[in-house]
Amino acid sequence: MGPASRRMIQNLIPQQLDVAEISGKWGEMFDFKSYEQFRYPEYDICAGPIMDNPQDRPRKFDLILANQVWEHLDRPYAATKNVRRMLKKGGHFWVAVPFFVPFHAAPADNSRWSARGLKNLLIECGFDEDAIQSSQWGNRNAALRNMEEKWPPEYDEATDDISNDPDMPICAWALAQKT
Repeated sequence: MGPASRRMIQNLIPQQLDVAEISGKWGEMFDFKSYEQFRYPEYDICAGPIMDNPQDRPRKFDLILANQVWEHLDRPYAATKNVRRMLKKGGHFWVAVPFFVPFHAAPADNSRWSARGLKNLLIECGFDEDAIQSSQWGNRNAALRNMEEKWPPEYDEATDDISNDPDMPICAWALAQKT
C-alpha cells in the first residue's frame, strides 16, 4: 500500500495542495502547500464537514487524507459525503482501510472494504466511477502473520514473501477525484 499510495500523492504535486488529514500523521511525509490534521475521534467527520465557522460553509481542500480510520466510523457513508463537500472542484480524497486484520476497537471497529467495495462506497457517496482509482494488497503469509498473538506483526523483508495475492487482500486504498 505504502509505495503505491505515495506515488498517487506525488503525482498530484504536493507542493501545490492545501491538505486536511482525518487520521493520524501519514501526510507529514509530504511537502504540502498547507497541511492540517483533524484527528478522529476528537473530530468526528460523521457529524459534518470541517467548517470555516459554525454558521459558514465547509472549508475547502485540494486533498483530504484518511489512513486507517474509515473502518472505525459509525457512519462511513455520511463521513464520505462530508469529505466530498469539503473538496474543491478537481480535489481528491485518498482513503486507505484494512481488510483482513484482527478486530481493533479504537474506539470501535465497524467495517471492512476490498478495493471494489471501497470504490462502490465512493460511487454511492457521489464520486464519479471514472474518477476513482482503487487497489488492494495482501497475501496468505501476511494474513497468517496478522493472526499471530503479537499485532501488528513484524515482517522480515529478507525471508517473508510479500508478493501480492489478489484473492487474499489485507488492505485496500483509493484515490477519488471530485469532478
